[in-house]
Amino acid sequence: MGGRRRKGRLVSGVLLLDKPAGITSNKALQEVKHLFRAAKAGHTGSLDPLATGMLPICLGEATKISAFLLDADKRYRVSCRLGTTTTTADADGEIMQTRDCSHITLKQIEKRIPDFSGTISQIPPMYSAVKHEGQRLYALAREGIEVERKPRTVQIYELLLHSLNDGILDLEVACSKGTYIRTLVEDLGEALGCGAHVVQLRRLSVGPFDGDMVTIDELRAVADVSEAEGFAALDKYLLPIDSAISHWPDVHLDPDAAFYMMQGQPILVPHAPTEGWVRIYDKSQFLGVGEIQDDGKVAPRRMIQSSA
Repeated sequence: MGGRRRKGRLVSGVLLLDKPAGITSNKALQEVKHLFRAAKAGHTGSLDPLATGMLPICLGEATKISAFLLDADKRYRVSCRLGTTTTTADADGEIMQTRDCSHITLKQIEKRIPDFSGTISQIPPMYSAVKHEGQRLYALAREGIEVERKPRTVQIYELLLHSLNDGILDLEVACSKGTYIRTLVEDLGEALGCGAHVVQLRRLSVGPFDGDMVTIDELRAVADVSEAEGFAALDKYLLPIDSAISHWPDVHLDPDAAFYMMQGQPILVPHAPTEGWVRIYDKSQFLGVGEIQDDGKVAPRRMIQSSA
């Protein structure tokens, strides 16, 4: 065949990167891809340059399940400055307005929490990756163009107040996909009558991932030291592909059923769930993800190519 061979290692797994502040999620992704010499890599939902914390990076075959992490719930720790609004709703923007916030107390903020809990509506900020007629909003915003944006419905599962010191409010937010923390902070500031913007933002968890993260500096140090041992030391940081969907129900196939499943054929599996998505295994080996059809069969949707 005349296709070009893909450069890089055929390495697969999920890396829980602790993204540093000051770089884009894509820059962090490219750095990880380079360190692992991975043929294929993708991240699972951008963090703003100002933000730090969990950025799951999917390498190789794990990119097939990255969309499910995009849809996952998230948890953040955020510090915001009351009394000041900015063009980007965070500290990277230019100051637009300053108002007195010295009278604001935690008790006043607590009274507003129910308004920002449960199902709420948000208008995406102009400085966001949402597209308008094919263009990213942030690209239009940089040109000084503002367009009308449709409100989006999101879920705020938990909104915890940690502290208020010298106009800096510390919050923790558990939310659904698509939630803009900058918008949440901005809207809360307006509800308090003083305005607010994000000064620090850290993502603590994504879906089932709530554990140890590794920094780019730690990965670089390992890569420098372990060149003689190949990539074994780096690969120890990778989690199995199915760890991203560990909360899903699973089905186990016998060898014959697994063969037909890998050919793309839906299979009737005894005792399988009656609806939704499932993890598919051949004995203990993860084969991919499937969806239950109306006729009860498990249909293959994203199947994993074994490197064995």
